[in-house]
Amino acid sequence: MIVIGLTGWGDHDPLYPPGTAAKDKLKVYARHFALVEMDSAFYAVQPPDRMARYAEETPQGFGFVVKAYQGITGHLRGKPYYENDDDMYGAFRDSLTPLREAGKLTAALFQYPPWFDCTKENVRLLRETKKRMEDFPCALEFRHQSWFVPEMRERTLAFMRDEGWIHSVCDEPQAGVGSIPTVPEATRADWTLVRLHGRNAGGWNQNGNADWRAVRYLYDYNESELAEWAAIVRGLAESNRSVGVVFNNNSGGHAAGNAKQLMRLLGQPVYELPVAREPEQLDLFNF
Repeated sequence: MIVIGLTGWGDHDPLYPPGTAAKDKLKVYARHFALVEMDSAFYAVQPPDRMARYAEETPQGFGFVVKAYQGITGHLRGKPYYENDDDMYGAFRDSLTPLREAGKLTAALFQYPPWFDCTKENVRLLRETKKRMEDFPCALEFRHQSWFVPEMRERTLAFMRDEGWIHSVCDEPQAGVGSIPTVPEATRADWTLVRLHGRNAGGWNQNGNADWRAVRYLYDYNESELAEWAAIVRGLAESNRSVGVVFNNNSGGHAAGNAKQLMRLLGQPVYELPVAREPEQLDLFNF
């Protein structure tokens, strides 16, 4: 099974009829896609009652990829919200529990920063994190090339298999040490995650511009590039029960259109908003 979705559900205007309230967008989004990545969890651990509401608002078969809180993955800059790691991980687990109990937690996504390189200390940290998240499906994504240089690639994949990590396969610009190559390998038989970040090489790394993050994911995949990914995803699906694909190229509003293009290439049905019909002129002489 291959399921396709987007990062977030609030910012994809073409998906919603005019005037759709923010509180109704998740329900409408779920008509278009069966998977979503919850990026808001990266900035703040979401309350369990809110997660329970999200589970209730979505149909059976819908799945959430929940991005791990920034304090867990080492992104946090500033005063920690939690007093210790036990409280932080405990809060994150509590947040995920309603989705897991509803059968809608695809994975907790642990995306580590570009400075998280392949060292013994970081391997130890990953083992500790996986142990703390026991019984929750966890996906792992790197942003430092050292994990997938030729001499480390197979060792990294073997480590992920041994520890039970879901591999987050990436498409992103090759823009130095802070980016990784596409490694289309499954590390578990039940799930593989694919995240398509676009190929904006010029905007990928910090460049001093104030709007750097706003344009980092500015990219529109063309038909040929999406056809390549359709073949890769089909290949992954041959050895996996499920493959989830998330489009993260949101900066220019291209994610939803690209996702639907890929669905068509894979022969999947695509939901489109009904087209409003022009009112018919009343003919007074035809009753």
